[in-house]
Amino acid sequence: MKKIFTFLLLAILFISCEKDCYNPPLPIIFEFVDSNNENVIANGTLTTYSVQDENNVNVELTKTSDNKVIVENVGAYNGTKKYKFYSNIKNLDFSIESSEFKGACDGYQINKLTFTGIDIDVTDEKGYYKIVLE
Repeated sequence: MKKIFTFLLLAILFISCEKDCYNPPLPIIFEFVDSNNENVIANGTLTTYSVQDENNVNVELTKTSDNKVIVENVGAYNGTKKYKFYSNIKNLDFSIESSEFKGACDGYQINKLTFTGIDIDVTDEKGYYKIVLE
């Protein structure tokens, strides 16, 4: 009985001391510009915008101080999910392919971001995506 009690005590100790950690996917950041490379949020041309997932659920967006848009809480799943960007200038379709990873902390990583449609000019600027809307 004493051995069982000691075993249970050690098991509880190790379980409770294990660190719970989670690494969310890196954020998706968009900068919207016109054909002259001028930010259309800063110049007042882009006034309304939103993103919905394939189930028509709104995705949270955060405007940064330098007039970029962070697409919040996307990519925490295995597989590919489709999204629609709506604005007063132009609508865009894109998809995010992500996967789970295991390591010191569990989490997800975004593997691929794909824009679909005609006449979509997107540049990966290493840290954000520059999208020409006009």
